[in-house]
Amino acid sequence: MRKYISILYMGLACCMILSCNKMLSEQVPQATLSDEQVKDPANAEGMVIAAYAVFTSAEDINSSFSMWNFDVRSDDAYKGGNGTSDGDVFHQLEIQQGVLTTNWNINDMWVRLYNALSRVNSAIALLNECDDSFAMKQQRLAEMKFLRGYGHFLLKRLYKNIPFVTNPSLTYDEYNALSNTEYTNDQGWQVIIDDVKAAYDVLPEVQAEKGRPTKAAAAAFLAKLYLYKAYRQDDAQSNKVTSINTEDLNKVIEYTNPSLYANYGLEEDIHNNFRPEEMYENGKESIWAIQYSRNDGSTYGNLNWSYGLIGPSIDNVTDGACDFYKPSQNLVNAFRTGADGLPLLDTFNEKNYTFADNADPRLFLTVGMPGLPYLFNKNFIQDESKQWSRGNGLYGYYISLKQNVDPALVGEYLIKGSYWASSMNRIVFRYADVLLERAEAYAQLGESDKAIDLVNQIRKRAAGSTQMFADYPTRYGVKIYATQYNGSYDKNAAIKIVKMERRLEMGMECERFFDLVRWGDAATVLNKYFAEEADNCTIYRDAHFTADKDEYLPIPASQLAASNGHYTQNIGNW
Repeated sequence: MRKYISILYMGLACCMILSCNKMLSEQVPQATLSDEQVKDPANAEGMVIAAYAVFTSAEDINSSFSMWNFDVRSDDAYKGGNGTSDGDVFHQLEIQQGVLTTNWNINDMWVRLYNALSRVNSAIALLNECDDSFAMKQQRLAEMKFLRGYGHFLLKRLYKNIPFVTNPSLTYDEYNALSNTEYTNDQGWQVIIDDVKAAYDVLPEVQAEKGRPTKAAAAAFLAKLYLYKAYRQDDAQSNKVTSINTEDLNKVIEYTNPSLYANYGLEEDIHNNFRPEEMYENGKESIWAIQYSRNDGSTYGNLNWSYGLIGPSIDNVTDGACDFYKPSQNLVNAFRTGADGLPLLDTFNEKNYTFADNADPRLFLTVGMPGLPYLFNKNFIQDESKQWSRGNGLYGYYISLKQNVDPALVGEYLIKGSYWASSMNRIVFRYADVLLERAEAYAQLGESDKAIDLVNQIRKRAAGSTQMFADYPTRYGVKIYATQYNGSYDKNAAIKIVKMERRLEMGMECERFFDLVRWGDAATVLNKYFAEEADNCTIYRDAHFTADKDEYLPIPASQLAASNGHYTQNIGNW
């Protein structure tokens, strides 16, 4: 028997027959491999590398797998850019008005992610053909199942009802028969869990190459999956959370057990997670990260282009940067603390933050603000000018810091190509997230003391995260004050505290919108946000979130049309 395999990335064999849009992919030169070549471990390893690579090569600035483009639907961020017509399809998502199933961005993300899954399944198919004498066969299969779970996870958070491509040997006709409603919502999460659990059972505790997932990475992934699964949304006629499953919450507790993370922990300063220098990347808090690089022999290296639209357009420094994904006033206000150094849970947005207010230190590590150095570089003091807001203040003058790099590092870690790019890794699972997920599960289980103890670990680290701006109070007049919780809290209070802490810790890391949907809070929180933000950002005067529709993107029209009736549109009268 002879195998016919397409020649793709880096000349490696990759059987990318079609992208799950029911359409044949573009024709590529064909090469024939013998059975012996197919089973050659070197070819299998090459296919595995190609599968890893697709999670950087298949995304771009408009379809970033970090999901920043789609987090503009949350109360953390404004779309930004040069007005509402600049990236108009994302403006429509931001205000949840005028979104069409034919919008290019909705289909583009679908196609890119299914192309990534196609590459992973091709690797799995080739690995399955390898002899068991290939010593790394089972470990490489586990890595690929982890990646397949990751691709499905990104798709499920966006579209909810998706076709699952877990059979690496599907024929053309079998692809055409896939349904996006074969599984209930709960069952869909279980499909992903099964892949990641299979990876967890095999993956080693340590990998020599940092980009490969470890057992701890699979545990962190399982914890996140079970937390999403716990908030049941299985009513086909709504996206409401109908119950919170105790068994799933206990699985979160199981997979966040500290014994599973002996090689990981919190950085002493949270900012260390968002620095491009080699001494900081893959630090002890980074459980699994997408790896980027520079100076690898190619023109630009394997750079992170996905954040290319986010930087400010600083005159004669980062000209051409596009100023998207700007922190909202609501998020900035959330970092205000009271006289006790704790978050103002219910009143944080009653007035806008000023330097005279107490603030959690994480504010200055998450948001660049007028009057302060941009990324702690005193040669670049932010002000209310066009270089800090291409929209001339329409989206305010704040800048996201977690995706950006000190402009002093232009040419070294910040490189100009078609857009700006950096070599900074993107952390997918970090240890602070694991602690917060454990805290959330405990809070929902009514074990409030345990939840608050975990929150306090995060807050203790936050209070000490001042290495980059220790002189801000004396030089710029800001007030830094964050303390830990003490006393006893009932279940509802603990849940509120955990949700707020998650927002502060994970701010501008593209988790917020998906958290709101997972909790069933999206409509309530976002419609309140739109009403309160109308004076800060006028575009929200027409904004409205429609429950049981806007929680998820519609299935793209082109995918529906090509599915031969096997796909069902998401609810909401698209």
